Amino acid sequence: MYPVLRRLKKGDLLTTYDEPYQGRNRRYYKITPEGKKQFGIIQQEWQDFKTGIDKMLGDDQDE
Repeated sequence: MYPVLRRLKKGDLLTTYDEPYQGRNRRYYKITPEGKKQFGIIQQEWQDFKTGIDKMLGDDQDE
């Protein structure tokens, strides 16, 4: 999971900040505006892909 988070951070899709918690630092991740934009694009691509597969399988219902 952490390699993916680092890659998203490197791509400016996430930011991080640390806060102390019970004597240790805890790292928090926050999605950036660009990350939200990319997430929307990926969601639409997935929905389009799913719709195509559903049509091929004869399931035209949107679940």
